[in-house]
Amino acid sequence: METPVDLTVGDLHASVDDPALNSMNFLNEVAQHYPDAVSLAAGRPYEEYFDVAALHRWLDRFHRHLVEDQGLGPEQVRRTLLQYGRTKGIVHHLVARNLAVDEGITADPEAVVVTVGCQEGMFLVLRALRTGPRDVLLAVAPTYVGLTGAARLVDLPVRPVAGGPAGVDLADLAEQVRRARAEGLRPRACYVMPDFANPSGISMDTAHRRRLLESAAEAELLLVEDNPYGLFPVGDADRPPTLKALDTERRVVYLGSFAKSVLPGARVGYVLADQRVAAPDGSVGLLADQLAKIKSMVTVNTSPIAQAVIGGRLLEHGCSLAGANTRERAAYARNLRHLLDGLARRFPPDRFPGVSWTAPAGGFFVVVTVPFGVDDALLHRSAQEYGVLWTPMAHFYDDGAVVNALRLSISAVTPAQIDLGLDRLAKLVADEVAALVGGGADWPR
Repeated sequence: METPVDLTVGDLHASVDDPALNSMNFLNEVAQHYPDAVSLAAGRPYEEYFDVAALHRWLDRFHRHLVEDQGLGPEQVRRTLLQYGRTKGIVHHLVARNLAVDEGITADPEAVVVTVGCQEGMFLVLRALRTGPRDVLLAVAPTYVGLTGAARLVDLPVRPVAGGPAGVDLADLAEQVRRARAEGLRPRACYVMPDFANPSGISMDTAHRRRLLESAAEAELLLVEDNPYGLFPVGDADRPPTLKALDTERRVVYLGSFAKSVLPGARVGYVLADQRVAAPDGSVGLLADQLAKIKSMVTVNTSPIAQAVIGGRLLEHGCSLAGANTRERAAYARNLRHLLDGLARRFPPDRFPGVSWTAPAGGFFVVVTVPFGVDDALLHRSAQEYGVLWTPMAHFYDDGAVVNALRLSISAVTPAQIDLGLDRLAKLVADEVAALVGGGADWPR
């Protein structure tokens, strides 16, 4: 008996069947289908230090802040925490302090919009920038799939810009701008992740960041900087300044998230949008004000309770999340070193020609290149037959081409799990290459 149908996918917005949106759901849910597999796929933060009791402490700390620092009475406190609230958020001033302490960014709190995760922040920015069919977005490839999906929702085409070892190929950026304009299109911005990018793991050095800002100014282009991993370098070297910290022309819209540095379950992020926007009546406001208008019709406001949790955590550490994440940073650094050492032991070049990997200086991700195509079908077989999950790099490109690479994540596993996962991955790679070359004796089985 056929299932009754009320609608077809063709009756809905084209984005619902777009590969980018399918990718996000697939990557979020695949581990649930293989609970016994070691997951080197998820970019989730380390869970060992999660503490439910801390939520109450952080809420109490923010409550005291409202009373002691802001002078609110009981009725005002209840309203602030429990009622619909300010669309831009109630911890915007603490976000601004955090940016000053950890990133050296001087931010007007009124230029901060607190969002439901960084994903909403992306959507708000792209929705505001997309004004018509001529508009396009540039993005450094490979690109975080959440950005591509958000662009689909607002009908904003994404054009790739070559990444490369420096993080972004500035010649290709200029060429993509030139080509788009020659086609009568209007490049609105370029999306970049300068610190330990997802998925590549690549970071830009300070000199290249300055050149990128100069290139954006020459091209009259905004930069959308996404920085979820910047707090997690390996080693004690000073972190390079963010693009926003170097930005003297309000060229950068800055996306931030507390998912990795506090709690993903709180779903709190933010946008720093200090660009000046002229209204038809001649008044001048902030881009943040315009984003807040859009947010008011999407999520109304970000949960005040969730914001209070984040605010309490910030206050507890003098608004420095660099200091608050000492344990987490050490765990990620340990895991990254363990993974890189493990790859070197399991894939010596004389036995595994064609297998290579990136060696990022921090963050969550390592990309492994292999001499065969990597797709979702192989991922399912890897989980079923070998007991290990990873992420096909094809999800981070927008052209549907076969990609001979996969992403490994070190953030939500232990060293023992990394070893087990790499043992299983090595068996999969050996079997795939042996099949590719007809069972050649040089490949371990």
